[in-house]
Amino acid sequence: MASISTIVKKHVEAAVAEAAETGYSREEVARSMMSFVMQIYRENRPIEEIAEELRYIIDNLDPDEQYAFMRP
Repeated sequence: MASISTIVKKHVEAAVAEAAETGYSREEVARSMMSFVMQIYRENRPIEEIAEELRYIIDNLDPDEQYAFMRP
């Protein structure tokens, strides 16, 4: 059985490739996908919970950032 990440990655890559054929950028695809993700989240999750998850993602955007819980 394929992992959920494998399934989603396949579809993201296909969307990026199809969009590129018509002149859309990867960023435009990501922005559109984000709006669909938010729509799915809002179906069953409170806005505060969604905002908390987004803040966590924002706070951890820098892959080079070292955090207190990480070992050097």
